Amino acid sequence: VSPCTGRGLMCCPKGWKRFQESCYYLSTDRTSWAESEQNCTGMGSHLVVINSEAEQGFLSNELKQPSRAENYYIGLSAQEVGQWHWVDQTPFNVTAAFWRKGEPSNVDDQKCVVMHRISALPNNWNDVKCESHHRICE
Repeated sequence: VSPCTGRGLMCCPKGWKRFQESCYYLSTDRTSWAESEQNCTGMGSHLVVINSEAEQGFLSNELKQPSRAENYYIGLSAQEVGQWHWVDQTPFNVTAAFWRKGEPSNVDDQKCVVMHRISALPNNWNDVKCESHHRICE
């Protein structure tokens, strides 16, 4: 979600976190990847599209908070194994990806991506089944 602007001030909806030109919502509930994207869309946003190392660092630090869950969906998925696409059609750049060591494993049914809370920073992406995880909306 883009923050509102007024009198030079930037603001985000209650419960959202601001970083640079965007607002982020880290969910407390778990849903499938498709339901997560629908929930974000219903709030006028989409699953997060990570465009920079700074954005990756901000979100990784948010995940380190004690109240956070282990895995959060981001807006990266694959129709076919290993063919990654962002929800907003931003081209996927393999050199600007933050995969955990040994990831993506590209196992047949792992076509969605989470940020993993306990991984060494900044590389904390993991391909997973599109089942029940938390989400980050932007």
